[in-house]
Amino acid sequence: MNLEEQIKDALDKVRPQLQADGGDLEFVKLEDGGKVFVKLTGACGSCPMATMTLKQGVERFLKDTIPEVTEVVQAF
Repeated sequence: MNLEEQIKDALDKVRPQLQADGGDLEFVKLEDGGKVFVKLTGACGSCPMATMTLKQGVERFLKDTIPEVTEVVQAF
């Protein structure tokens, strides 16, 4: 499994928690250096806590699960 597939698989594990609050996320792209771009959708797209969800939730989980991930950034 390549790095992008590992990331998508890990995101699938985070997705149910976001969906429980009416949101979701989409993988957008992976850049060199392990920078992952995702798009928060649904309730998460307009939530004032979206940045915290992204950094303290999604980014932390991905970094802990996949050491090659260096950062998660919201794509617009």
